[in-house]
This record gives sequence, C-alpha cells and structure tokens, in this order.
Amino acid sequence: RQGKITTLGKEIDEAYMQRLETLILDPEIIRKAKSLRIIYSPLHGTGRVIIEPMLKRLGFRFDVVAEQDRFDGRFSTVRSPNPENAEALTMAIDLAKNEDADLVVATDPDCDRMGAAVRAKSGKMKLLTGNQIGSLLAYYRTKTLFDQGVLNKENASRAVIIKTFVTTDLQKAIAEHYGLRCVETLTGFKYIGAKLGKYEQALPENVRQKYVDLSEEETRRLRLAHSSFYVFGGEESYGYSGADFVRDKDGNGAVIMFCEVAAYAKSRGRTVDQLLDEIFAIFGYFAEKNGSLVFEGAEGAGKIKQLVESYARHPFSEVLGSKVTTTRNFETETVHDVEGDEIPTEEMSIFELEDRTRIAVRGSGTEPKIKYYLFAQCRPENGKFDSAELERIKKEVGERLDQLWDWLQEDAQSRLGGSRR
Repeated sequence: RQGKITTLGKEIDEAYMQRLETLILDPEIIRKAKSLRIIYSPLHGTGRVIIEPMLKRLGFRFDVVAEQDRFDGRFSTVRSPNPENAEALTMAIDLAKNEDADLVVATDPDCDRMGAAVRAKSGKMKLLTGNQIGSLLAYYRTKTLFDQGVLNKENASRAVIIKTFVTTDLQKAIAEHYGLRCVETLTGFKYIGAKLGKYEQALPENVRQKYVDLSEEETRRLRLAHSSFYVFGGEESYGYSGADFVRDKDGNGAVIMFCEVAAYAKSRGRTVDQLLDEIFAIFGYFAEKNGSLVFEGAEGAGKIKQLVESYARHPFSEVLGSKVTTTRNFETETVHDVEGDEIPTEEMSIFELEDRTRIAVRGSGTEPKIKYYLFAQCRPENGKFDSAELERIKKEVGERLDQLWDWLQEDAQSRLGGSRR
C-alpha cells in the first residue's frame, strides 16, 4: 500500500528531553556532587543522540569513549555490544581507570538497556548486576519521594513498583517497607507497559483526554488521587523505567536516573557499592545467580520440552535439605497478581523454599536453552547488619547459590535420564 514517510524533527527530541529532565528528582544533588566523574559509551549505537546532550544539560561531568562514539553496525570494538557483559565495558572501564572516574554507564545499540560499573570503596571498578542497578534505582527513587513529601503513609498504597517474577525480591522488600504495592509480571517489558496503560485508563475521562499534555508533576498528583502512581519498574536483564511517558525500557532514562543515584552517593561521601551495602544492611542481603542449559537442534528442543514438563509434573519437594513451601506452574495453573489481574500462561515454574531460597525455571523464547533463576536472601535478626556480619553473609549466600546451581544441573540430567531425585 502506498503511503508516505514523515521524518520527525528536532522538536520531538526536545520534547522528549524535557520529559527526561523530570526523571531527576533532586537537581540540587547534582550540584552538590560536582566532583562526580562519569564515563559513557553508546557502544556504537543510538544512545549518543540523546544521552550526551542530556548529561551536559543536567550539569554532569562526563567523558565519552571516543572509539565507540560513532555509528558502526559491525560493532568493531566489541565481541558483542551487550552492556551486561564485562567485555563490552572494557574500553569504558579502562578510560575510567585513567580518568579516576566514579561511574561507567553504557547502553546497547538501540538504547533500551543499560549496564554500569562503579568505583568501589576498594578503589577498583566493579561491575553491577541488573538486579543491583534496579534495586539502587528503586530504593533511591522511593526514599526521595518520601523525603520530599510526594509520598507519605496515607497515599503510599496508591504507589507501585513493578518487576518481573525473575527479578530480585529486594525490590519487593523495599516496596513493602515503604508501604508501596509491588506488582510482578512475566518477563518482557510489554507487561509492565500494559500495567501503565491500565493505570491511565483508571483516571477520570476528562483527565485522560488531556493526559499527554500534562506535566509530570500534574500527572503524578492525579495518579495518586485517582489511580496508581508508577515509581519504578525494571527487569533483571538491564531494562529500567522511571515514569510512564515511555512505556518500555529506556536506556536514556536509565542513564539519567542512575547518574543521579551516583550523585546522591557522592554527595554523602559514599561510593555506589557502599550505598548498596547500606541497602542490604537495612533490608537484608539478597543475591541472585542465573544459569542455563543449552540443547541444540530438534533433539535439543525435545529435551527442553521434556524438562519443562518434568518440573510441572514432578515438582521439587525438597532441595539441598530445605523443603519446598510453594510451587507455581504458570502454564497449568491460573495465577493472579496482587492487583487481581490474571497472569498470561507461560512455560515457567517457580519454587519457594523454607530457607527463603527461590528457583524459577523457564524455556527461552529466543534461544535453544532452558533458563534457571536462583534467588537467596538473609534478613537481619536484630534490625540491621553490621559490616563484618554482612561480608560473612555475602560469602555464605554466594556459596549456597553455587551449590544450588550444581544441584540443579545434576537434577536436570537425572530428569532427562528418566530418573528423579
């Protein structure tokens, strides 16, 4: 069918950048942390179009990895332009070492995901996981909105953090501590976006008609009064969102928000990893480990199907001496979220153990593999961990997750061989 192509002008970029500015909750923090040094890499992609002028506009001090600050469809400086991989951030981290920078942020070529590394209290650069980045964002944004009086005990129940089932439960603990709802969805930001659409539809009709023309401050007030105020949403796979004007994961917004978190830590004389330890000390230590088993070809597809069906028909009853307290199969059971909405069916099983360990198993929708998501946590018995206790717990929980992954691999082989534990 014949049609026409309309090229969007700079005015659209400017309108978007004005909205991005509203993601900064406390502009004064940036001024207080003038010594914060940032290294950014677009990994040869589109992030350079918006992020670089936005960082400049907001007053951040930053340098860009020059070799990766040009469009290159071959991505010639990296094996894979995936910001969750340490290798993709090598050049940025090297530049951070040379420039004594505090923070490295990088976005994938289509700029919907962000990875980060921070200068740790040891002085070395440390790569953060997607779960850690998301938890830092969820904590800072929730705490700041309370400090500013936007959220309070009376309206907190109308505010929401959204995460996927395979994202850390630390974000749920943060939400519960402050009295927010924590809504969980299947993997895929489309499910988070659908929730945001639902919240808009819950507004009065006269508000909906002019919704896109309202300021962030106005929509925030109206959502708290009539619907649900979206504080933060994210996935463990490095996708984040802090407002509903973009209803998908957005690397531009993620960089802006995370730079503010780094500025907050810097303004308090802390490194970002020290801030993360403060969060662990308050809410408990949460750690995650992901693994996958790859099965190629037609025979492999059959093995994946066999495993998925095995977990549904013969779920775990006990794992490494800990009894399974809850089992959910999202293909055979009807599951509802905390808002009462039915979760679509998916080939996924989740097992919760009495020691608060959690295991999620699902087939990949794009690759010939079955994915395992392992979660462990340890809550403080006396209100708060001290630093020595936290370091000990980190080691113990890490060892527990390693043992669990070894056990799951052996169990999978047993299931494929026709015998079960």
